[in-house]
Amino acid sequence: MPKHEETIALNSTDKETTFAIAYQAMKNLGWMVQFAGPDKLLGSTPKNWKNNPLQILITIIDDHLTVSSEMVSGESFDMMGKNKKSTAAFLAAFSDALTSTNENNIESNKNAINTLREATIKTAELEAQQAAEVDKAMNLSGSNLYVTYGIIAINVLVFILMAVNGAGIFEANSLVHIKWGSNYTPLTLSGDWWRLVTNIFIHFGIIHLLMNMYCLYTVGIYLEPMLGKLKYTAAYLCTGVLASIVSLWWHKEGVNSAGASGAIFGMYGLFLALLTTSLIPQQVRQSLLQSIGIFVVYNLVYGMKGGVDNAAHVGGLLSGFVIGYLYVFGIKKEKQEQKVQWLVPLIVLLTIGGAYGYLEQNTAGTENRSAILAEIKDAAYKDHDKFNDKLKEFDKIREDELSITSDTTITEEERVKKINETGLPQWQQAEQIISSTKTFDISASEHAKADKLIEYIQLHREELEMIKKMVETNKFDELMPQLNNIRSKAKELFAEIIKM
Repeated sequence: MPKHEETIALNSTDKETTFAIAYQAMKNLGWMVQFAGPDKLLGSTPKNWKNNPLQILITIIDDHLTVSSEMVSGESFDMMGKNKKSTAAFLAAFSDALTSTNENNIESNKNAINTLREATIKTAELEAQQAAEVDKAMNLSGSNLYVTYGIIAINVLVFILMAVNGAGIFEANSLVHIKWGSNYTPLTLSGDWWRLVTNIFIHFGIIHLLMNMYCLYTVGIYLEPMLGKLKYTAAYLCTGVLASIVSLWWHKEGVNSAGASGAIFGMYGLFLALLTTSLIPQQVRQSLLQSIGIFVVYNLVYGMKGGVDNAAHVGGLLSGFVIGYLYVFGIKKEKQEQKVQWLVPLIVLLTIGGAYGYLEQNTAGTENRSAILAEIKDAAYKDHDKFNDKLKEFDKIREDELSITSDTTITEEERVKKINETGLPQWQQAEQIISSTKTFDISASEHAKADKLIEYIQLHREELEMIKKMVETNKFDELMPQLNNIRSKAKELFAEIIKM
């Protein structure tokens, strides 16, 4: 925080009298004196619509008075020099008070300072007592955050490995995410039950990762010490799995979901449950309940926008809330020195049982599974994306050139002109585009698809040549069976290509 201090030498005036004069100087400036110690006075400047209060500290040691002014409202810079101005204002007021403060005011100020010292001691004792109560309840000083750090490390490591594998740092590659274990409906419901767990450690881009890890750390610093590592880990994994189940249940049309947010919402739901009980001391409960509540509501509202799996958020939140109350029961029993070692295994078994039951009742057919797995396998080849780019170029040409044969607003002579000037050159370009993929590092099935596309292109070139011949010879009825045969072959071949 921005800070400025100045020190002046004192004359032979004793320390208590000097403190009384400093107290008078702060009063004359309209500043508030809040705390006092043997060698210090602590106060602040007044707050108004254009200025945040500055913290003022007066220290007297060895015949020297030091005044410091510090910005304590989150400022990063003191561009207007407010700290320097406030220290200068105090020194000027102190100089005036040295000559203008009478003995009665000095004695009165000394008494006020002594009263403030007593109040400061009581306040410090009360705060220490409250801190001890909070620490006893939440074990904040008696535990490390190894599990939280471990979860963060796993998520970061998986993200790095996936990025190397082509998942994308900012723009996600859905096929790579499916390969690494995202919660993809056709695969999860057709045997890949493990995706309910693995998707918790996968993220769609670095912003998604950083936001989730920040939120995990924010709640982890409270929950891991308070719950202990076993309860904390079990709650994280169980709420993550249950959030994944709710996501599958809600998205009947299918979903490709991933991210730690379901599990993190579970931890916030658990924390909310704890905060509604007397396990956490009152002096911190209200502020935490307010901040956690605001976080949850804001993120649920934000999650209503497209591209956010709010179903997983809600599933995690509700399951965390339930697990939280189960933990409340367990913690109270432990305080009564009753063993509840069965509680965590029970929660884990109920989660596994619920997930198993849902998967058994909602099995997806395997007809799409092979095609999806084949597509994932194809995506592992170096030039897979380049091949898809070529297919997009081909699709554009195909869409443009098919309009030549279907356009009923032009004469046959105009059609022949379009075939010569546009149709045949464009199909030749399409053949060159697809032929260029023969040297690509792609799967055997994609090479086979390219070969079929060249056959398809050649059929369309034959179709255009046949139309030209029909117009030039005027033998429409005689040549129509040959034209229909070519078109039939092209249609059947394209249907076969679509399935590849």
